[in-house]
Amino acid sequence: MSDFPQDIYTEPSDLDGNTLANLGPLRRMAGLWRGEKGVDVKPKAQGPKTQVYVEHYELQPIDPQTNGPQVFYGLRYHTFIHKPGLTKMYHDQVGYWLWEPATGQVLHTLAIPRGQIAMATGHATADADRFELHAVRGSLTSGIVSNPFLEHAFTTTDWHVEVQFNADGTWTYSQDTVLQIRGQAEPFHHTDRNTLTKVGEPSPNPLASAAMR
Repeated sequence: MSDFPQDIYTEPSDLDGNTLANLGPLRRMAGLWRGEKGVDVKPKAQGPKTQVYVEHYELQPIDPQTNGPQVFYGLRYHTFIHKPGLTKMYHDQVGYWLWEPATGQVLHTLAIPRGQIAMATGHATADADRFELHAVRGSLTSGIVSNPFLEHAFTTTDWHVEVQFNADGTWTYSQDTVLQIRGQAEPFHHTDRNTLTKVGEPSPNPLASAAMR
């Protein structure tokens, strides 16, 4: 039996337009961040390779989003990663972090220019110091979609994300992307980890900004 309401069309009449005040555990992620000690373990023909990286991560609040009675508050993000001392893109990623106050659901969407998109989901309390999200290939609600070559050669079967908020105001993420690589019997765990330090405050979402004028 579904937990969803019978009325799937009517939107809330008392929606709060101040996204920063309604982000739950994502509030501590809003802003501009930099991490200089990222570590990536990736597959190469010769075996696993460890690469350190520098990350610039921007997360800005968006206006609340509704699907009928469902309400999400969220952050639009862009993370740009390069190797130390270089400016060439090592990794680029855009998407949204979303929080549903009514259920405690957290969603993290990803789109990368190597031809892959995904959405990982999990649950957390509004004051959580950590949470975990997961996506799996083939899921219609927490899934992974890859371009034909990646699906053929580096099939992504699982994506696991952990976020930890630290006492000093930084936050740390760790990711485990499980790949079934063509020609290899065992899955490969492609991991990424970084700790981010705030370098700038977020801008108010458009509705909140208009209310301040």
